[in-house]
Amino acid sequence: MSKWVTVWGNATSVAERRAENYAKDITLRYLVKSAFGGDKIRLAFSNFCGTEAVTLTSVTVSNAIGEREVDLKGAAQVTFGGKESVIIEAGDEIFSDEISFRVKPLGTLAVSIYLKEFTLMRSAVVVNGPLSKGFFSTGNRTHVSVLPLEKTRTLNSYYFLTGLDVLTDDDKRAVICYGDSITSQSWPDYLAELCMNDPYNHTAIVRRAASGTRILKEYNCITYESYGLCGKNRFQREISTVSGADAVIIQQGINDIIHPVGTDINPFRPMSDLPTEEQLVGGIKYYADIAEKFGLKVYLGTLLPIYGWRTYAAFREDLKNGFNQKLRAMAKENCIDFGKALCSDEDVRKFRAEYNCGDNLHPSEDGYKAMAKLAYGYIK
Repeated sequence: MSKWVTVWGNATSVAERRAENYAKDITLRYLVKSAFGGDKIRLAFSNFCGTEAVTLTSVTVSNAIGEREVDLKGAAQVTFGGKESVIIEAGDEIFSDEISFRVKPLGTLAVSIYLKEFTLMRSAVVVNGPLSKGFFSTGNRTHVSVLPLEKTRTLNSYYFLTGLDVLTDDDKRAVICYGDSITSQSWPDYLAELCMNDPYNHTAIVRRAASGTRILKEYNCITYESYGLCGKNRFQREISTVSGADAVIIQQGINDIIHPVGTDINPFRPMSDLPTEEQLVGGIKYYADIAEKFGLKVYLGTLLPIYGWRTYAAFREDLKNGFNQKLRAMAKENCIDFGKALCSDEDVRKFRAEYNCGDNLHPSEDGYKAMAKLAYGYIK
């Protein structure tokens, strides 16, 4: 085994600004299902969106037994330059040392992170899906087998931990899913499950998505800063840190279209933020050019229906449709037509009823499964 491949990962974004954004004396525990086996691991951590240094007091990796229990017999202490504790400066991203740890194919690992001192919980991303499970517990639980029920809560925010690499066989690879809230929800997890169900699987799915993000713009106010970084401030950094990747699926652009409403309605969402088709396509070309420099095959996903969303208007529908048409022409056989697959046969502006979560913007779980199945046909 001689190839490092990222088997799990998330983007780095900005946590919602709250008065209680500091935490102390807590343990974060995240479950990571590995698509394939290996004999060494290394972990990636990010404080890219932080405004002050954070200290990871202790980090351990164990084999998970269910959701709340780990096997302490095989637990490994994660080190950084030989030390158990590490300071990550604001704006920095780091790897741990290489750790000898036997990873079983389709095995689930538990990464436990203890934060002893007051820590600014700012570099984070919120994700969902059947493979996305996290917990936080009071006190130092890095060497505790079972998280105590009365001291533990579930967690959908992933703080600081952005990737887990496995030293594995040379034929293994990673595929990146890049996007916004559509991709930070379930379909990448369902895609990962489809890959893992193949007995000859050689593909890991790595999600790099953050809700609210746009291709061209980002917010400079604390009300919306958790909508994250724009493409030029995140795309290259996020794809370049995925080991063993050979392809990226890009599905983004809807927030550029639906966010601007005019300063008379919202002072932070001027209509001047509304892009043209050409500007949106230029952003996608920027992505594609960077991806190709890193040797990644590029798949472009079309945007989904938005009819019935609270800011829906005919001009937004026209902009979305024109953008989708240009994506189809750009990508040709590498266009994953999510929009066509999920739209109603009777009215293409709308979701099929079973694929609509109810807000007319995000798919239902069945919709996400349909997206995963469609994408799987391209990358398997």
